[in-house]
Amino acid sequence: MSSETTRTLPEALAEPVVRVRPGWMSLLFFANIALWLGIYAPIQVLLPQQAELLDQANKEFVLGLVMGVGAIVALIVNPAVGLLSDRTTSRFGRRHPWTVIGAAVATVGLLVLAFAPDVAVLIVGWCLVQAGLNGMLATLMSAIADRVPVGQRAQVGGLVGIAQMLGTVLGAVVVVVMLGIAGIPLAYAVCAVIVVAGAAFFVFRTPDARLPVEFRPSSQAGEVLRNLWVSPRRHPDFAWAWSCHFMINLGNAFGTLYLLFFLKDAVHYEDPDTGLLIMMGLYGVALVIGAVLAGHFSDKSGRRKPYVLAASGVMALAALLLVVWQSWPVALAASPLLGVGFGAYMAVALAMLTQVLPTAQDRAKDLGVINIANSLPQVVAPLLTPLVLAYLGGYPGLFAASAVATLLAAVLVLRVKAVR
Repeated sequence: MSSETTRTLPEALAEPVVRVRPGWMSLLFFANIALWLGIYAPIQVLLPQQAELLDQANKEFVLGLVMGVGAIVALIVNPAVGLLSDRTTSRFGRRHPWTVIGAAVATVGLLVLAFAPDVAVLIVGWCLVQAGLNGMLATLMSAIADRVPVGQRAQVGGLVGIAQMLGTVLGAVVVVVMLGIAGIPLAYAVCAVIVVAGAAFFVFRTPDARLPVEFRPSSQAGEVLRNLWVSPRRHPDFAWAWSCHFMINLGNAFGTLYLLFFLKDAVHYEDPDTGLLIMMGLYGVALVIGAVLAGHFSDKSGRRKPYVLAASGVMALAALLLVVWQSWPVALAASPLLGVGFGAYMAVALAMLTQVLPTAQDRAKDLGVINIANSLPQVVAPLLTPLVLAYLGGYPGLFAASAVATLLAAVLVLRVKAVR
C-alpha cells in the first residue's frame, strides 16, 4: 500500500485514537450480557436438563454430543462471519448488519430448542444458536479493535469479561425462575427476547463506519480461503497469544461445563440448581473485582503479561482445591478464586489479543480466528471429559486437567514479544 493511500485510510481501517465514551461502553456491555446469556443459560441448566429428560442413562454422552457438534459450528461461523464483515461495504456499516443477522439466527435456534422432541432436533437447535451468537460475537469483538484505542482496551476488556460473567449468572437465574413458572419453553423464549434486545440497542444506538468499496479486500474464493490462515511463522506473537487463550479456555471448560453434574454426583448437594446459582454468584462478584482492578492497572502501566501469569496461577489453584476435596465448602471457596482469576485474565487478554492482530483490513477475520480459541475447547472438553471421568480418576482427574491447562497458558504467554 502506498504512503498516499496510508495517509488517506478510511475511518473503518484507521487505528482508533479517540477514547470511547461511557454510553458506547454501556451499550457494548449490555449486548455482550445478552450474547453470553444466550450461550450459557442453555449450557448450564437447560441443555443438561433436556439431555437427562431425553436419555437419563446416557445424559453425559448426550450433553457432550450436543455441545460438541454446536461448538464445531461455532469454529466455522466465527471466522467466516468476521471475514464477510471485513468485506461488507453496506451503508449501515461493516459489523452491524451481521450483528442483526446473528441475533435473528440465534433466536430461531432458541425457539427450536424450546420444543425439541429428541436429540436430533436438540442438536439442530443448538447449532443454530451457536451459529447466530458466534456471528454476533465476531462483530462485537471487532468493535473493540475498530473503536477503542490501545490505552483503553484493558478497561473495555474488563467490562466485556464482566458482561460474560453477568450473562452467565443472569442466564442461570432467568432459566431457574422461568422453569419454576412455566417450564423449558418459556425459559428459552425469555432468552431469545434478551438476545434480540441486546443486539438491537447496540446496532441502533452506536455508529459503525462504512468501508469504501475501493478499500474492500479481495473477494476471490481462493484468496479468501487462503486468508483464513494466519501463518505462525510470519506472525508468531499472534500464534503464541492464540495458544495461551486456547489453554485458558480449555481449563475453564474442564472446570465449568459439568458443574451441575459435579454437584449432583460428586458433592451430592441436595439442591444442585440452587447450589449452582450460589457458586455462580460468588464467582461473579469475584470476577467483577478481578476484571476492574486488572483492567485499570494494566492500562495504567501498559503491561499485560504479569496479569495473565497471576490469573493463570489463581485459576489453577481453584482447580487444585477441587482435586483434593470434592465438598460443598471447598466448592464455595474455589468459585471466587476461579472468578477473580478469570476476570483478571479477560480484562487483559482482549487488550493483548487486539495488539497482536496482523492487519487492520482483516481485524474481524483475525478476531474470528482468535474466537476459535473460545469455541474449540467446547469441542475438545466434551469429547475428553467422559474419558477423563471414566479412566483418569473421575472429577479429581477433570479438575487436575483444568489446572494443567491454565498453568500451560502461563508458559505460552511468556513467548509473546510485542506485548509488555
